[in-house]
Amino acid sequence: MLIRPMTDADLPAAASLMRELSLEFILHEGSADAAAFFTAENDEAGLRGFMAAGTVYYAAEIDGALAGFIALRGNSHVYHMFVDKVHHGKGVARALWEHARRQARERGNRGVFTVNASNYAVAVYGRLGFVRTAPTQCKNGIFFNPMQLDEAAHG
Repeated sequence: MLIRPMTDADLPAAASLMRELSLEFILHEGSADAAAFFTAENDEAGLRGFMAAGTVYYAAEIDGALAGFIALRGNSHVYHMFVDKVHHGKGVARALWEHARRQARERGNRGVFTVNASNYAVAVYGRLGFVRTAPTQCKNGIFFNPMQLDEAAHG
């Protein structure tokens, strides 16, 4: 597995992967309007816009194909993390997270990270050391769980 900065060439595959996974694991809990808004905001152009605005994306590549990706906003907030279902449970999410975490620390992050995890992803982030900081919330029809990792407190 190769973890590398995501490029424009990755955007079609990343947008497709995100759409497929979000429909199955996130958007089924909310309204059709919320799903439409989310998918429109997070299409190929949306991802390109997030990158242009400074959100840092890393891609996991296996056998030349995009296996997943992670994005950090503001050097501390996990904004996106999606892993192709064929690679679930194989350490791709952990590898992406560890790479993004190391890069953020090198850029000055002091070891505090946040994420708004989907209900499906709470357990994944929990295994990475994140803990809930508030009950499940809903914004724009999308349910999420605020979580934080404080490396000083975590150990």
